[in-house]
Amino acid sequence: MPKPYSQFTALMAITKASLKAIFKSPQATFFSLFFPIVLIVIFGSLGGGGNFAMDIALDHKSDTLNPVYLAIKNAPLFNIAEGTEEELDDQMKKGRITAIVNVQEIKNATDAAKPKYDVHFRYSSANQREIPQFQGILRAIINGLNQAMNPRPDVATVSSEIVPGRIYKRIDFLLPGMIGFSLIGASVFGVAFLFFNLRETLVLKRMYASPVKKSNIVIGESLARLIYQLSTVIVLIGVGTYFYGFYLSHGFITFLELMFISAIALLVFMGFGFIISSVAKNQNVIPIYANLFMFPQYFLSGTFFPKGALPKSIQWLVEILPLTSVNDALRKVAFEGSHLNGCWKQLGILGLWGVIVNALAIRVFRWE
Repeated sequence: MPKPYSQFTALMAITKASLKAIFKSPQATFFSLFFPIVLIVIFGSLGGGGNFAMDIALDHKSDTLNPVYLAIKNAPLFNIAEGTEEELDDQMKKGRITAIVNVQEIKNATDAAKPKYDVHFRYSSANQREIPQFQGILRAIINGLNQAMNPRPDVATVSSEIVPGRIYKRIDFLLPGMIGFSLIGASVFGVAFLFFNLRETLVLKRMYASPVKKSNIVIGESLARLIYQLSTVIVLIGVGTYFYGFYLSHGFITFLELMFISAIALLVFMGFGFIISSVAKNQNVIPIYANLFMFPQYFLSGTFFPKGALPKSIQWLVEILPLTSVNDALRKVAFEGSHLNGCWKQLGILGLWGVIVNALAIRVFRWE
C-alpha cells in the first residue's frame, strides 16, 4: 500500500529550492545586503549626531507670559514636545528631544543695561552634539528681541546644565532605517518578480495541478524569503554593532526583539509583493507599482532623516505608514531600551496593515 503524500516534505522541498534560488540571485543580494551595508559604511564613517530635527520642550515651571518664552515657543526652527515632567525628562535622556528650556523673569531687574530674563536649559549627553546648533538658534532669537526692545543691550542670559544620558551616535539612527529599507525593498520586489515569473512560465500552474496543497506552495516560497531576509538583518546588525558601535540596550534580548519586529514587517511587505505580482499585466510595470508604494515611505518614514523634520500638516500620514512603524519600533527597542510591549502602537499599526494587505492579496492572487 503506497504511503500518503507528505505535505510537510513538499513544503520543505519548495522552501529549500526557493531559498537556493534567492541566494544565487545577484539582485536579491545587492538590494537586501550590499546596498544597505554601503550606506552604513558611508554614513557610519561620518560620525556626528543622529537626530537632525530640533525638538525641544518647555519646562512647565517657565514664566509663560514673557516675550522670550513666546519667541522660543513660536520659533519655526523648534518643534515643541508635550508631556509630563517625567515623560519629558525621559525623552531628553533617550535623545528624542534636544533640551528642556526654562524661561524666568529676573526679579528686581530694574537696570536697563542688565538682562531682564534668564533662559536655562537642560540637555543630556544623548544629544550633546546638537547643543552648539541649538545655542546658535537661541542666540539668534535673543538678538532679534534685543533689536525689538531697544535700548536694552541683552534681554536675556543663557545658562545650561547637562544630565547623564546615553551617547546617541549616527549609527543608532541609521541602522534601523537601513534594516527597514532592506526589508521593504527586497520583500516587495522579490515577491512581486518571483510570483509573476512563476505565473508567466506556467510553473505556478503546474504546482497548482500537483498533489501539494495550494497553501503550502505559497507558504514555502514565503518561508524561503523570510529566512533569507532575516539572515541579512543578522548581517546588518552585526556590521553595525562590531564596526560602528550600534547600541543594543539589552544585548541578546534586544537582538531577538529586533528579529521579531523584522519578521512581522516581512509578512506585511510580502503581502504588497503578492498584490503587485497579481495585478501587474507585464514585467515592466512591476517596478512602477513597487516604487509607487516604496519611494514615498523612504523619504517620509524616517529612513534617512528624522520624520520630525517634515511639515506638521503631513505628520498624520507619516505615522500611519507601515515603514514608519518598523523604523520607530526598531529604534525604540535598540537604543531607548523599550521591549515589545512598549511598541504596542507600532506593532498594532503593522498588524492592521498585515490584515488588510494579506486579505487583499488572497482576493486578487492568481495562479495563471
